[in-house]
Amino acid sequence: MEEGSKSKKTVFVGGLGEDIDEAIVLEAFAPFGDVIDVQLPLAPTNRQDAEPKHRGFAFVTYSSTGDAQDAIDNMDLNELRGRVLKVNLARPTKGLTEPNGNRAVWESEDWLKQYAKPLAESGGLQARKTDAPAEGEPDEDEQNAMED
Repeated sequence: MEEGSKSKKTVFVGGLGEDIDEAIVLEAFAPFGDVIDVQLPLAPTNRQDAEPKHRGFAFVTYSSTGDAQDAIDNMDLNELRGRVLKVNLARPTKGLTEPNGNRAVWESEDWLKQYAKPLAESGGLQARKTDAPAEGEPDEDEQNAMED
């Protein structure tokens, strides 16, 4: 299956309460078509004894794009256990489409090794200070104009 067609069959479900699990999401979204997969991404936790919790959203994958659209049309801004849901087509993660995600190219070590120069070689601040005329002295353009 192509990645593009899969994303059109997967809906994002936001606004889920902490008491929601995959079974509840499946029960709520099954009436709109054949559900292939339900995912509730877990929130990162730094305590070993803490029970893992989901991040408040889910992804529901249907067997057809029509079923996914039916779920969006019927469940967006609807309530599930007292919480208003936001339901729309899931978008692919940026990490899959862009190699560096949201990072600037110069934050990559490979880019820096290839294109960056040490400050002394690039001119930097020191070169600007030595090339700049002293205060009150004419700069190079002004000197050329005076000589003409």
